[in-house]
Amino acid sequence: MTFDEFNLDAALLDGLQAMGYKKATPIQEQAIPTILSNTDLIACAQTGTGKTAAYLLPILHKITQSNHSHLNTLIIAPTRELALQIDQQIEALSYFINVSSAAVYGGGDGIAWEQQKRALESGADIIIATPGRLISILSAGDVQFKHLQHLILDEADRMLDMGFFDDIEKIISYLPKERQTLLFSATMPPKMRVLANKILKNPTQINIAISKPAEGILQQAYVVYETQKLPLLKSIMKNGSFKSAIIFAGTKEQVKKLEIELRRTNVNLKAFHSDLVQSEREEIMRAFKNNRLQVLIGTDILSRGIDVEGISLVINYDVPGDAEDYIHRIGRTARAETTGTAITFINERDQPKFFRIESLIGKEIDKIPLASEIGEGPAYQPELKRDKPNKPNGGNKSGGNYKSNRFQKKNRTIYFDLS
Repeated sequence: MTFDEFNLDAALLDGLQAMGYKKATPIQEQAIPTILSNTDLIACAQTGTGKTAAYLLPILHKITQSNHSHLNTLIIAPTRELALQIDQQIEALSYFINVSSAAVYGGGDGIAWEQQKRALESGADIIIATPGRLISILSAGDVQFKHLQHLILDEADRMLDMGFFDDIEKIISYLPKERQTLLFSATMPPKMRVLANKILKNPTQINIAISKPAEGILQQAYVVYETQKLPLLKSIMKNGSFKSAIIFAGTKEQVKKLEIELRRTNVNLKAFHSDLVQSEREEIMRAFKNNRLQVLIGTDILSRGIDVEGISLVINYDVPGDAEDYIHRIGRTARAETTGTAITFINERDQPKFFRIESLIGKEIDKIPLASEIGEGPAYQPELKRDKPNKPNGGNKSGGNYKSNRFQKKNRTIYFDLS
């Protein structure tokens, strides 16, 4: 389906043509007509499916066809990076139309605070905000939402994971009851259903959330003891031939530690975490997008909200706690029909978590033997409950290259139940 078939504003179509967009993705095919019909919407769609344009295009069209009341649309996003990315996409899509937008997020100085406060009070057409900063400004300023037509929650499941449930409810208390509400999420956990029932009216439900990595990703894993992770990572960094890479760690403290340790490998890298001021975070992201920085180290905050092409390698230093997060992490590579490699380090405690990932994607991931200089790793036996990790003196002799016959499920697509 081409974008011409949606009968969007001609100037908006000119912007799409200038950007080289011709055919709509599945989420865009289903969501755009629903949003144009002013119906509330729940859409399960993962990062990389085109969901941002799926809601921006009909919203921009409706603003161009309206009397242009300021503060027409409020978009709430979980992270600064996603808020900025959405703002940049609005700027690109609205190049030939007169629509204003502003990103409202924490981490800046007093000048940024005043600018964001003015944008909310005087009213840009579209505000993209993180929950914490938005509540701070709402509590301190005179913000009027009487002309608001649309509320969009992007990556709503991530916001709930980050503890923003009460903040979202508080923000909604400031908004007019008569509005169109759009909820985009990769998953539909029970708490999400509670939120959806509170804020949406007879929503249409769309399911494009396919729990399966892109075909272009080569997935590999090493079964290791915790003490073997760092030597293995340094070996990959020194010997690997990759254009750019992201390393995911489980905690901010681990991210900082890895940055210090990997500096000795002479790889051009930076850690990305919430302790950095906003200007530092933006500079790191610009450097990474412009290929001036080869490796980025971060937590799951990087698994959503950044869209960088050309990432050839993703390393999961720690297995993510949620199987869906694995999909988001490795989805940073092999974007736009390219190929890439995703490597996961699995210690003994994380074996059950990794097996759940394999169950989710319907595939057993190859376990690569460890090099002799790293030493022998443990056997891959995820069904065993491990209270304490064993010392690296009795591992399997294949260095972790353990093939299980327990996993017999065929590749499958999982659709989330939204009823």
